[in-house]
Amino acid sequence: MNEYVKKDLKYIWHPCGQMKDYEDLNPIVIEKGEGVWLYDIDGNKYLDCISSWWTNTLGHSNKRINEAIKKQIDSIEHVIFANFSSKPAIELAEKLVNITPEKLTKVFFSDNGSSAVEIALKMSFHYNMQKGNTKKKRFVTLSDAYHGETLGALSVCDIDQFNMIYKPLLLDTIRVEGPDCYRCKYDCIRDNCSAECFESMENCIMKNHEEISAIIVEPMVQGAAGMKIYSPVYLRKLRELCDKYEIHLIADEIAMGFGRTGEMFACNHAQISPDFMCLSKGISAGYMPMSVVMTTDEIYDCFYGDYSERKSFLHSHTYSGNAIGCAIALENLKIFEEDNIVENSREKGQLIRKLTLEKSKTSKHVGEVRSIGMITAIEIVKDKWTKEGYPWHMRVGYEIYRIALKKGLLLRPIGNVLYFIPPFIISKEEIKFMINTCFQSIEEYFIESKL
Repeated sequence: MNEYVKKDLKYIWHPCGQMKDYEDLNPIVIEKGEGVWLYDIDGNKYLDCISSWWTNTLGHSNKRINEAIKKQIDSIEHVIFANFSSKPAIELAEKLVNITPEKLTKVFFSDNGSSAVEIALKMSFHYNMQKGNTKKKRFVTLSDAYHGETLGALSVCDIDQFNMIYKPLLLDTIRVEGPDCYRCKYDCIRDNCSAECFESMENCIMKNHEEISAIIVEPMVQGAAGMKIYSPVYLRKLRELCDKYEIHLIADEIAMGFGRTGEMFACNHAQISPDFMCLSKGISAGYMPMSVVMTTDEIYDCFYGDYSERKSFLHSHTYSGNAIGCAIALENLKIFEEDNIVENSREKGQLIRKLTLEKSKTSKHVGEVRSIGMITAIEIVKDKWTKEGYPWHMRVGYEIYRIALKKGLLLRPIGNVLYFIPPFIISKEEIKFMINTCFQSIEEYFIESKL
């Protein structure tokens, strides 16, 4: 066993998994990255088809971003963001206001996605308390939602493996049955969906609107739910009812912002503007922890006043507005514009979908292929006709992931859903390798397991 692997196992507690798994799948120590590829200390390489947890937009070790970091380090690496600022932070804030949906005119900096969600929840609640809407103390979330793992963010999640044990500590959140197009009980046609499933949300709002401060959603795609993609009509209906009953709409675009869905922001599919938009992951191209919360003048103005009025929003993070992170984000967005990243990604996304659909026709294990923009997901099922899945404890997706690693592909499934969210710079040949290797791994698993 390599010395680095030994030291890793001796000292490090890794996230999002059971450390016992590392007994027979040791940590893979990465030495360098280039483009869509990661290279470990043993000379193996892996195509990073999940963009290292959906963050890496432009490939590893992007030369332009590397140069932007070097330039910024020679100026200022970080400065306290209370009463101080930096050129990159100011320029980035202006840029974000210009490219996000209308009405989002103010930028609050933080350092990770969960914190951004916490900030949006607190701002919404605080706003209502200052407005005298003292009954509005609760939040609404969708079934299978994921919004982060700090206590406030976890309160608006609905995935038991993350929040079940912590329920005694969590906020009293209202959970509503969300869209599930693959197993839709309304028999909607996906491409002509009028979001009949919104009925559950409508009933909830009608019944509870006096106590609802905000509704939080992952626009268009529920990521950790297994890349569940739904209709933009759902979002338009939600925006309309939120306006009617004076409820804030929080758009968690942490995973789906910055071009992943074929639009710069997922909300653009529905042509809506939320009251809060949480951004992270792709904002800094996978280089540094960073997040922002975008909000409106109306909400900002509610907090503006003298200290004696107790209006101040005192939430803060040490690395808010980090100058290096902001410089990275600015260069990232420049590359998006100059190289037409979002527009060009649509063609690549269509190719990924086309090749995946072709492969799935010959596999009896694929229940559904669903896609939007540069996201394509494959749901592995026990029975294609009944859509019955495998129980989670069988860990079918995890075993396929292990096989794929040996073939040079980093998949990292969500339960029994395999998905592709590669960096936008992936080539056509790399796309073919990614899909072929994935399906080879699926078939190999089922042959070996005799399922």
